[in-house]
Amino acid sequence: MEELAGLAGITVRTLRFYRERKLIPPPRREGRIAWYDDHHLARLRTISALLERGHTLSGIAELAEAFDHGRDVADLLGVGTPTEEEPVRLTPEELAARFEGEATPENLVAALDLGYLGTDGDDIVHISRRLLDASEALVREGFPLAEVLAAGRSVREHADALAELFAELVLRHGPQEDMERLRPLARSVVEAEVSLALDRWMSKRDQPVRGRTRQ
Repeated sequence: MEELAGLAGITVRTLRFYRERKLIPPPRREGRIAWYDDHHLARLRTISALLERGHTLSGIAELAEAFDHGRDVADLLGVGTPTEEEPVRLTPEELAARFEGEATPENLVAALDLGYLGTDGDDIVHISRRLLDASEALVREGFPLAEVLAAGRSVREHADALAELFAELVLRHGPQEDMERLRPLARSVVEAEVSLALDRWMSKRDQPVRGRTRQ
């Protein structure tokens, strides 16, 4: 314990306090000896970095619990499930750098709950490079990450409905094996329809309101 505290730059008393608050997982025990490893050190450094950014221990504890009981990579991607998306492996520090000021414990817990993030040891895995890049770009444009994640949850619901519609269409006319071969067509249809929907929305915004006179 003294060696771990020294490497993490904290006191043994602080380390004991973190253990009591369940901010770090318990050590591996051999008889009366407790062994800590690099996983504990990485967690302590993440806690220190979050505290320096002004986050509370309560929020960090919620995040730690989410990491310890959240989805791992296999759950996140689905073992053997075909996907066109490229997962991205990140350290907590790399993720914080991508979302400067927005990688709060609350937002990370929301992303874990949404299924955007999973864990693999000390690393974080994002389910999709395209979603990660889009989220980062929106945050850099000034959109709060919490609102981006909330929008992502709504999009997920609509996307699930679209996927079910396409799957039912395919299965009415062919075997399930056709799904993988035809999925690029589904993506093209959805992308085109969203583009056209945005065109219609912008066109309505540009039209003058009839029947009104200026006073």
